[in-house]
Amino acid sequence: MALVSAAPYMALLTEPDTSVKTYALSSLNEVVDQLWAEIANSITELEELYEDESFEKRTLAALVISKVYYNLGDFDASVKYSLYAGDEFNVDEQSQYMETIVSKCINLYNSLSQKKFDDSAVVIDPRLKSIYERMLDKCLNANEVKLSLGIALEAYRLDLVESILKDQIAQNEETGLSLISYVLKCTNTTIENPSFRTKVLNSLISLLLGLKKHQDFFTITKIIVQLNDSELATKLFKELIAQSEELTAYQVAFDLVHTATQQLLDAVLKSLSTDSSSDNVITRKVLNILSGVPTCDFDNTFLYRNNNTDITILNKTKNLLDGRSSVFHSAVTFANGYMHAGTTDDSFFRKNLEWLGRATNWSKFSATAALGVIHMGNLSQGRTILKPYLPGSSSAAHTKGGSLFALGLIFAGHGREVTPFLKKFIDNNGNSAGSNDIDIQLHGASLGAGVAGMGSRSEELYESLKVVLYSDSAISAQAAALGMGLVKLGAGDEAATRDMLTYALETQHENIIRGLAIGIALVQYGREDKANFIIDELMQQESSILRYGGAFTIGLAFAGTANESAIKKLLHYAVSDPSDDVRRASVMNLGFVLIRDYTAAPQLVKLLSQSHNPHVRYGTALALGIACAGRAYEPAIEVLEPLTKDSVDFVRQGAMMASAMILIQQNEFIYPKVKQFTTQYADTIKNKHEDALAKFGATLSQGIIDAGGRNVTINLENAQTTTLNAGAIVGLAIFAQSWYWFPLAHFLSLSFSPTSIIGVRGSDLKIPKFELNCHSNPELFQYPPKIEELKEKQPDKLATAVLSTTARAKTRAKQKQSKKDEEDGQHVMDVDEKEEKGKKSNITTTKLQESDTKKGVDGRSTDEKEKESKNNKGKEDLGSHQPALQQPATVRYTKSAYKIENLSRVLPQQANYVSFIKDDRFVPIRKFKGSGGIIVLKDTKPEEKAEFIKTVRQLNITEAPVPEPFTLSGEDLEDDE
Repeated sequence: MALVSAAPYMALLTEPDTSVKTYALSSLNEVVDQLWAEIANSITELEELYEDESFEKRTLAALVISKVYYNLGDFDASVKYSLYAGDEFNVDEQSQYMETIVSKCINLYNSLSQKKFDDSAVVIDPRLKSIYERMLDKCLNANEVKLSLGIALEAYRLDLVESILKDQIAQNEETGLSLISYVLKCTNTTIENPSFRTKVLNSLISLLLGLKKHQDFFTITKIIVQLNDSELATKLFKELIAQSEELTAYQVAFDLVHTATQQLLDAVLKSLSTDSSSDNVITRKVLNILSGVPTCDFDNTFLYRNNNTDITILNKTKNLLDGRSSVFHSAVTFANGYMHAGTTDDSFFRKNLEWLGRATNWSKFSATAALGVIHMGNLSQGRTILKPYLPGSSSAAHTKGGSLFALGLIFAGHGREVTPFLKKFIDNNGNSAGSNDIDIQLHGASLGAGVAGMGSRSEELYESLKVVLYSDSAISAQAAALGMGLVKLGAGDEAATRDMLTYALETQHENIIRGLAIGIALVQYGREDKANFIIDELMQQESSILRYGGAFTIGLAFAGTANESAIKKLLHYAVSDPSDDVRRASVMNLGFVLIRDYTAAPQLVKLLSQSHNPHVRYGTALALGIACAGRAYEPAIEVLEPLTKDSVDFVRQGAMMASAMILIQQNEFIYPKVKQFTTQYADTIKNKHEDALAKFGATLSQGIIDAGGRNVTINLENAQTTTLNAGAIVGLAIFAQSWYWFPLAHFLSLSFSPTSIIGVRGSDLKIPKFELNCHSNPELFQYPPKIEELKEKQPDKLATAVLSTTARAKTRAKQKQSKKDEEDGQHVMDVDEKEEKGKKSNITTTKLQESDTKKGVDGRSTDEKEKESKNNKGKEDLGSHQPALQQPATVRYTKSAYKIENLSRVLPQQANYVSFIKDDRFVPIRKFKGSGGIIVLKDTKPEEKAEFIKTVRQLNITEAPVPEPFTLSGEDLEDDE
């Protein structure tokens, strides 16, 4: 019979006999979940019993009290008494009470333990620690090792993390290695404290270096990038060279070039080149790879060979937009730069010299700078290509300035060759800032030096740019401020931050203040909580421009962290700041914070997208474009669609650009809405009644969605090292400043990553011809179809006066001819009509058959390729810098997979379907897990002859003619200001 009252047991608690009280408590413990309401009335008696230190079973009284408070919903009191319960609190008990209170205990312990990491004065109740450790032991006993590591990491208990990993490594090194990789992944996603993260990474390094059988140099490389530790990188290379692990050393070097900062690469280059082993063949090759030249050469070769730009789109847009308008001229310039980014194909400019000649002043600056985007990474020829336009030539000031910016873009992230040249120009002219022509050139040189020296943290370059800043010229000092931020990217340099803020408070020029505000944000990139001191100071400023910079400082300092505090701050300023600029920037920067948690972005900004304030709506669009760039994320597109039809022109502009950033490299087969958006861009440009700003956005969108010859994506996270791609994030942040200053739109090109698979033979760093399997439907990843170029309707010609005698003579001749046609040609007409009907009925079948047999990896038929091949012939005659290279690889079908050639386009979502052919001659040195980029290969049959693909650099050295410069227009004359 079920007990209906706790009264009998409660009565027993007053008995003097200890055993009777113990029996009563044990009985109450069993029925407390049913009779807790009645027991709660006598809670004070139970508390008194617990406080009686002479009573042996006082811990059991604490447990009953804890359960009563649990049922009352007072979890804090329940947790307090659960700690008093000691061993009576059995973590193995299967009950909802136990699950809830253990969870609360662990959360409380985590919170206190995290505080203790920063402040040793924090005291943690030993009983709370005991519950935490008992729970951890329970997980380990149940073989839930990953869960145990997660719990230990969350509490910042590095001692427990190390202990668990050491035990696992002792049992099985391979298992231990996979757990190290798991912890490494967690450090990026769950650990918010940078100091603790650094400690964990250093601990993992020592564990990895201690492995005896399964040394994993590639995981060590990931940690080196996260720690930005050049000494560790140098030590790793020396170890690999000593062990003659040359192929691994080359792969590590390529990985570092792709993901590490320029400062780290420079330090490793310097250290290895001064080392006694620098004469070693392996060391020389490693130094060559670390210079960045081979990587850039391979990327340029890939982009040139596979260039699938639909030039018809660009030509149509150029013809529809009035080239005399600087806004439209610049828009087409940017679109051309994006479409041909890194392809080294500047033929559009060469074929449209008359149109190019319409560029004036800053449009001319942008047009010249676009050469830097097109030739980005062309390190071997960069200076040669720009020589006719650089200072010292007869070019106009805007052309010279643009060429200095272009030089920086070509050498972006690999500036050690050109930063001395740019620094010298700045040093020689920095004190002359203020004279118009010099100012324009210093503007270009400062931006160029910033891009080329990005992340190098060069003190000398920073000081040179500071001289230009102190000239207080609105044109050059703005660029110098951005350049200073780029050079000190992520340094968190407090002196630099103070310099910049002090000058921002002194100068009267809004352009300079904005440049400094963004410069400060760049210095604080990735600093997380360490940037809070300057964020708070900026957000309290009276100047809305400095608060605008504060919003970007939050976005860049907490980029990719999804930090709750940062999101709250941005949302607060997005809805409360009196300045539209600050509100727009606050919403936009949510995109940077949510790079890794992009799925949360649409939900977070959906309400903001319906704001009455157009600046907030524009910020929403860009936030989605940044967070979901290159991911074709459907919910983000759903939020953007209404914004592309917004009543405000600049909101439509932002929504179209964001949609292009999200849908870059997609086709209709994977994402059917692609056609809808590309049509919308074209219709916006075509519409005579559309606003100029919307047309500008639509034109840039055409360039973005087809960027790099349709062979690049916007990738804000490095797949290889799971680290953020700093260059890409910075590119987007400064691209957002084109709202105020159009030439900064070129910075978007920094965020483009080639979607390639480039197999390189390790012994000589050559690209062999071989095939890989792609286990998917070929249509899934093909290029979007090119649009057919229809002949434009020519304007009607003016009627010419005709004499009456001439007209009568023409009429008589026509009548004679038509009579003759009727008599002689009737039969021919009948036959032609029948043949035409037959053709129409068979056209669909024929097309389908052709597409099945002739289409390639890029989705184009061989006929299309032959046409393009003919069009490409004689590129050299038109003055292009590159010889005609081989056309993209074609596909051969098999039942289960189709073949793609080395140096083919492989989209991020396609990479998982790609595999090396079993027992093939070329084998990757690292296990291939579906990531593209440069893959070092071991040649299993080196004695056999192999075919190789010549790179752009090799062809330039051996075959290409000296490039001929083209003039922008009246370059021998001064610009009219």
